[in-house]
Amino acid sequence: MSLSLAFSEKSFGDLPGWDEDDHLAAFAAFQRSAFHVLTKPYRSGGLGVDFNAFAEAYAAARTVPPTDRREARAFFERHFIPAHIAAESGGAGLVTGFYEPGVDASPVRTERFTVPLLSRPADLVDIDDANRPPGMDPYLAFGRATPDGAVEYFDRGEIERGALAGKSLAGKNLAGKGGLEIAWLADKVDAFFIHVQGSARLTMTDGRLCRVTYAAKSGQRFTGPGKILSETGEIPLEAVTMQSIRAWFEAHPERVDEILWRNRSYIFFREASVDDPELGPIAAAKVPLTPGRSVAVDRLLHTFGTPFYIDGPSLTAFDNKPFRRLMIAQDTGSAITGPARGDLFAGSGHAAGEIAGVVRNPADFYALIPRWLVRGAGR
Repeated sequence: MSLSLAFSEKSFGDLPGWDEDDHLAAFAAFQRSAFHVLTKPYRSGGLGVDFNAFAEAYAAARTVPPTDRREARAFFERHFIPAHIAAESGGAGLVTGFYEPGVDASPVRTERFTVPLLSRPADLVDIDDANRPPGMDPYLAFGRATPDGAVEYFDRGEIERGALAGKSLAGKNLAGKGGLEIAWLADKVDAFFIHVQGSARLTMTDGRLCRVTYAAKSGQRFTGPGKILSETGEIPLEAVTMQSIRAWFEAHPERVDEILWRNRSYIFFREASVDDPELGPIAAAKVPLTPGRSVAVDRLLHTFGTPFYIDGPSLTAFDNKPFRRLMIAQDTGSAITGPARGDLFAGSGHAAGEIAGVVRNPADFYALIPRWLVRGAGR
């Protein structure tokens, strides 16, 4: 597999702000992937960055880690060569932000806590080309098992109107019950944004700190409320942020279901521990996300564990200065498509949400390609 023409080789001197970045912070995220791959390798992306080419850098990260910023910078310069990634549009790439919400929750339904987060139902089955029924939408990766075969699963509106009420689950959840309800929230909009982010930290009414992370989804296409509200003239497109969407819902509570149910996709969760409060949830690359250093990419094109230097001079939400950071590819998302498209993990809690909610900026992407691969490709 040869490298895609999307890559244009550069030098580290070509990367704006490279010398000023905290490479040690990025290394900590990279090292987590280096240890994980001892258990299960990552799949190589379609743009030709072979996972096996990382072997030397991963081994060094596990055995001789840098101890300061200078050594960390030298580590990346020793093992990698930067390459600019061309966006499909021919212009700059695009970055958005995501985070792990933190909300209050109850293990049981109460007068205040009435909105459930649900576990994966027993009748939800994976669908692929091997078992897809004739005529089923090829986009659907999940379906509902019935005596007559798999069919499309209930969508968001159907589920929130009670399609899964009374369904049981083997084992117990955070509520100590056998039902699908992991926990109950007080606000439907909070629950929806947890679905969008794919995880949350829950401060339970009994004092426990718990985490839920993505387990599966109903399978239908995602339709964001920002897109709907801009197309209907409720919020100008340039003003769409998580904060403006929340403000609109607060001002129009009678229309929340109308807008949210137009997004047919529904997310199911599983419970997870909070082992390190400084880190985010374990994501698609099977390592905990590092605030400000983990990025979600198109996993069909890119290889998890790849370092990306992202230059977004108009993005200042993270630290009030132009965003120029080395990030590690450790997650993905259905809306993250294309070679120069990234979703930046901002962290957990309200402050992280205030950052993530306003990030939608042009940015240049530079992939750090293993030197071994570049030499092997004869470049």
